[in-house]
Amino acid sequence: MEGITGGRSASDTPGLDMSEQRAWQNFLEASLRLYATMNRALVDKHKLTLNDVRLLDLLAASPAGAARMGDLAESLMSLPSRVTRQINRLEKQTLVTRGASPDDGRGVLAFITVQGRDALSAAQQTYGAAVREHFVDRLSRPQVTAMGENCRRISTALQSGAPSAKVGRV
Repeated sequence: MEGITGGRSASDTPGLDMSEQRAWQNFLEASLRLYATMNRALVDKHKLTLNDVRLLDLLAASPAGAARMGDLAESLMSLPSRVTRQINRLEKQTLVTRGASPDDGRGVLAFITVQGRDALSAAQQTYGAAVREHFVDRLSRPQVTAMGENCRRISTALQSGAPSAKVGRV
């Protein structure tokens, strides 16, 4: 039967049926729209991007208020060169500083400053309110829980390289 795959209607995306493609497109559009909305709120109010807030949060949460540049790039799932540019920008805003690693003279650490902690604290208020308004308040408590669990599963599998839950599916 043309247009039918295993009893499901085929979509324009090879390997996905129409329901799967629609779910993926809805997820992708919502994710991108939510990211853009959150980013805009943070930039407009604090002159910080969502990634800036994530980076400052990583530094603030570390025991010494510092992290290796490579570790930041890995945690932010970003290229090292992009993190270097980001750190340069945040240094100009006096939110971070850089210094040599005491353990490895070749390693460079980024340190959050007092101004960085203050900026992060203010930005987290906007961030939390935006998450509530644009994510939490749009879903029921069970939907929020299910979304969190499903995203955790996807992230964990991608991080570990685990096989799909649908093994053997064509």
